[in-house]
Amino acid sequence: TVAGGRVVQNADLIAYNKTGYHIARNLINPDLINRLCREGALVCRGERGVVPGLTPDLRMLSDEEVFQRILAIHFPHHLSALYTNFLSHPTIVDILTHLIGPHVKCMQSILFIKPPGMPGQAWHQDEIPIPTQDRSLTGVWVALDDATADNGCMWVIPGSNRTGILYERRPHDDPRYDGTPQATGMPYTENDAVPIEIEKGSVLFFNGYLLHRSLPNVTADQWRRTLVMHYMSAESVLTWSGMQDYRDVVLVAGKDP
Repeated sequence: TVAGGRVVQNADLIAYNKTGYHIARNLINPDLINRLCREGALVCRGERGVVPGLTPDLRMLSDEEVFQRILAIHFPHHLSALYTNFLSHPTIVDILTHLIGPHVKCMQSILFIKPPGMPGQAWHQDEIPIPTQDRSLTGVWVALDDATADNGCMWVIPGSNRTGILYERRPHDDPRYDGTPQATGMPYTENDAVPIEIEKGSVLFFNGYLLHRSLPNVTADQWRRTLVMHYMSAESVLTWSGMQDYRDVVLVAGKDP
C-alpha cells in the first residue's frame, strides 16, 4: 500500500505491533515544517488568541526569546488554522488508517518547545490519561527540529505495549523530569530503553500502551520543538475528562458514528 508516495509494507505493520512504534523519516516537507515553527512562535506570543498563563510582554520579544521561555502549549489547533489543517495531513492520515483503521479522529495536539535547560517527562503511557476502549490510541510525534539524546529526544521501551498492562503512575522527585507522574512497578531497566533520534521533518508513530519518556535538554543552544498529536478509532468512545465521550475531536478519516 502507498502512503504519500511511500510504501507502507506489511513488515512495517508487523514491526509496529511488535515494538509499539514506527518511524517515518523525512515525511514532512521542509517548507511546511518551517511554517509550523513560525506559526508556533505566533501562538506562543499570544498573537493567534488568548493562551492562559502567557504574559503580555511576550509580544515584544523575538521568536528566539519567546521560545526560551515556554515549555509547551496545549491544543494549539484551537487557535491556528494551519495547525488545525495539519491534523489531517494526508500522508500522516494515510499511515494512521493502516495502523488504526478506516475511521480516525484526533483528540489532542501539543506544541512542545523544550528550550535548553528544560526537564524531560518521566516514564508513562498515554493510554492512562487518554483512555480508549479498543487500545487504538496512537501518538504522532512530529520533529520540528532534529531530536537528539542531548536536546531531549523521546526514549521508548520497545515491546512494552504488548502486555496490555497499564502501570500505575505516582508522583516522583527525580530532578530530570517535570511534574508528570511516573509509571511504577515496571519489569524493565534502563538497559531496555532506546533513544529515538530523528531528523527535522521525521515523524514517530507510537502506541498508547508504549512506555516512553524524555530526558532534559542539556544543550546550550538547541530547542527541541515538536508537534505531538493523539489519534484513535472514531468508532471507539473516549471517556476522557470525566465525561461519557469527549467531543473535542477532529475527524480526519472515515466517519464518526
